[in-house]
Order: sequence, then structure tokens, then C-alpha cells
Amino acid sequence: MNNKQNIPSELSEAANSLNQVLAKVVDSCGPGLKEAVALSCKALRNGNKILFFGNGGSATQAQHLAAELINRFQLERKPLAALALTPDAAVITSIGNDYSFTELFSRQLIGLGQPGDIAVALSTSGTSENIAAGLKQARTQDLITIGLLGRDGGVCIEFCDISLLVQATETARIQEAHLLLGHLFCELVEKEMAANTH
Repeated sequence: MNNKQNIPSELSEAANSLNQVLAKVVDSCGPGLKEAVALSCKALRNGNKILFFGNGGSATQAQHLAAELINRFQLERKPLAALALTPDAAVITSIGNDYSFTELFSRQLIGLGQPGDIAVALSTSGTSENIAAGLKQARTQDLITIGLLGRDGGVCIEFCDISLLVQATETARIQEAHLLLGHLFCELVEKEMAANTH
């Protein structure tokens, strides 16, 4: 029996859709990814850190990518200074309750961000007010801002020094492409930083 006949049509359609999205990513995101890696490695060498943030599924991706750097990705090496602004329920609920959800990341950046740090925002729409506010605040503090964005980048793209834009409309496909870009970012940063420690 042909194994292809056992694959649900939905899986085939999703894979084809993702492949089309990734083809666009390959064409458009290479230079930005290279610059993001170079600036992030420079920041880490200077004693700065990388701060990741996002909402919903992008929040979990922010945590995922921070974990790849603070622990390890593929190589045995020293931990790299990376932090997600999403996992602390007490911080998130206190800011949301006392101020507003819009200030969720901007207030954390005021407390944690230092000039020369890297702020990496993940947003599939580019329109989330708290993501835009976080990027705007990061810029006022002289952080380098990187956006993993979707669709047309929305308002968030205006506040990004580097934007890795996934030009698609399906949230799931954008998140899948963001994970590929995020993993490659971690892989390249790790290789560069590990090479410089020997």
C-alpha cells in the first residue's frame, strides 16, 4: 500500500502551505537574521542580555527561545544571558491589575532593560498594543529591537531596528515559521559565542 494514501489531506495541505511560507522567509529574512545574530553576539560579549516577549503562543515561543540560550541548544557551552518576560504569573497579574495589560512588557523593560540589551518581540499580527508598547519603551532605553512579526508587521514594525517578517495570514503558519527563525537564531548565536570561548 502506498504510504501517501494514509496521510490525511489536512496534513498535506498544511505542509504545502508551510512550505510556501518558508520559501518567502528564505527569500526575505536572510539579511535581517544575519544582522540580528551579529548584534546579539556583540551585546552578549559586552555583558548585555537578550529579552524575549510575546502573547499567547508567542509567549511560549519567547520562553522556549530564552531557554535554548540560557541552557544550551546543540553545543556544550557556557549559559548565555537570555530571559523571557512572560512566565512570571505574579508579575503579569500585578501589572495587569494595577496598571493595564498594555504595560505588561514596557514596565518589565523599565526594570530589567539596560542600554545595549536586545529586545526580541514575537507577534503574529504586529498589532498587539502591549508588544508595540514594549518595543517603544525598549527604544527609549537604547535597547536594540528585533521583531519576529507576521502579516504586514502592523504598528510593531515601526519600532523594530530589525524585523523578520513572515508574510502570511494564517497564525499557525506564522508561528511555525517564527520557530524556525528562532531556532536558527539560537543555533547561529550559540555557534558564534562558543567559537569565541576557545
